[in-house]
Amino acid sequence: MNALANRRFLKMNGLGNEITVLDLRGTKHLVSEAEARAIASQERTRFDQLMVLHDARVSGTDAYVRIYNTDGSEAGACGNGTRCVAWAMTADPGMGQAGRDGLLLQTKAGLLPVSRLSETVFTVDMGAPRLAWDEIPLAEPFEDTSRFELQIGPIDDPILHTPCAVSMGNPHAVFFVDDPYRFNLEQIGPLLENHPIFPDRANIGLAAVKAPDHIVLRVWERGAGITRACGSGACAALVAAVRRELSNRKATVSLPGGDLVIEWRESDGHVLMTGPAALDWEGVLEPELFAAVA
Repeated sequence: MNALANRRFLKMNGLGNEITVLDLRGTKHLVSEAEARAIASQERTRFDQLMVLHDARVSGTDAYVRIYNTDGSEAGACGNGTRCVAWAMTADPGMGQAGRDGLLLQTKAGLLPVSRLSETVFTVDMGAPRLAWDEIPLAEPFEDTSRFELQIGPIDDPILHTPCAVSMGNPHAVFFVDDPYRFNLEQIGPLLENHPIFPDRANIGLAAVKAPDHIVLRVWERGAGITRACGSGACAALVAAVRRELSNRKATVSLPGGDLVIEWRESDGHVLMTGPAALDWEGVLEPELFAAVA
């Protein structure tokens, strides 16, 4: 029988971003791409991101978290998923310790301090954005990644052009537009995600700065498609807007699922994301899910 069979899971959401949380602490099992796709294939367990808890690797941290996209690929960061993990580790009877107000989580992208503001609202320190072309990464050198040459559509009348590139633990390209909902992101998203300029693919954001403290955003997520919210995408949009001198260093970012408050802190350059996490249901992974997994 597969090692994940009958494992308990939490189905959660961060602003409608579908998150499944799985606790593998105390085991050595690593979820494979095929297993992640199998979990995503069932309605009760499907996810935009799968957050898997492992035993801490670094002294002083509370857990190591591996993050998977719907297609089974691994992500470096997921802000909405991190808030869901924080709720699970501070409120869920099976995964957490009640009464805790802070956590230090480790992911592929680094250490993420999380603080609890209320029963369901958390602030995640997403760390400093990476802005150099080879850190994002891009496939070729660009001295200024706040606006680089990329367009889609006719050369004399492109649909989108000149995005800002940012890494928040995963690569993002943010295009500034008047209305993010005017574009066919279902069609444009896959083309841009897989553009050769992005050797690790990219998350694609369409952002409209409505006021210095308000950004409207839609995101095509690498490996997941259109989601109702993307925490790292909201962070990237705020950083991009500040770099373009379009917004304040703190703003509300409105996504289809709701609002996040993002601050690019001047004192240390870290990006803080504040928003809710909610439990939808819990269950166990049915053994049949893994029948075709080698």
